[in-house]
Amino acid sequence: MSTLAGKTILMSGGSRGIGLAIALKAAADGANIAMLAKTDTPHPKLEGTVHTAAEQIRAAGGQALPIVGDVRDDDDITEAVLKAQGEFGGIDIVINNASVIDLSRSLDLSAKKYDLMQDVNVRGTFMLSRAAVPVLKDAANPHILSLSPPLNPTPKWLGAHTGYTLAKFGMTMVTLGLAAEFARDGIAANTLWPRTTIATAAVQNLLGGDKVMAASRTADIYADAAYAVLLKPAAECTGQTLVVEDVLEAEGITDFSGYAAVPGTPDDRLFPDIFL
Repeated sequence: MSTLAGKTILMSGGSRGIGLAIALKAAADGANIAMLAKTDTPHPKLEGTVHTAAEQIRAAGGQALPIVGDVRDDDDITEAVLKAQGEFGGIDIVINNASVIDLSRSLDLSAKKYDLMQDVNVRGTFMLSRAAVPVLKDAANPHILSLSPPLNPTPKWLGAHTGYTLAKFGMTMVTLGLAAEFARDGIAANTLWPRTTIATAAVQNLLGGDKVMAASRTADIYADAAYAVLLKPAAECTGQTLVVEDVLEAEGITDFSGYAAVPGTPDDRLFPDIFL
């Protein structure tokens, strides 16, 4: 059975939430995680820094390289790629996890926040992936995985929060474009998105507090699906907008009850995520 042992993952963000859960799942195999995140010191409302994440990765059995930096800064991106390659001898996987969320309606969304979502979500995904491509070309089974949704141009989602929708669909467009552009180089590029909300600080603070948290699944379901995708042969799994639950079902996992944030919550009581 294949594992991620010895593989090197370069991840944007990841000091908490879904990104950290994916990192810890890979670390349990003995993977190397280079994490480019800007949380150097604790945030008053959010747990975790790039340093505490590194400690958890090492405790889980992986190698960690915490890199304090910003995915909006091209020099930081270049440095992250060079550091990951220098420390671990290459890069096998890029995970575009860093993302800004603001569900404001168009008349309420500040220009600054619009720009931030475009810079982190879309430009960051493009620039980090692009910077890593020359190194990924040398990997045995290279993957790019972006945590973004399938393109769903229904008025319901296009009109719900146009600025955020644009930024998340932009991540997906970048990823699908890279999949097409670098297919002949053997680099897989896919996106992954959940059917239900995931119990993270973002959901707690921005989407509905305790009520939505209680009707969510844990980040472990996202991590298990990402793990399954990253083990697939790159040539056979690329250019796809994957859904977490579909990936797991294809792996033979049909009982998701163990992923409920509040044990015993039936599936039909869970809060559906956006975009699907």
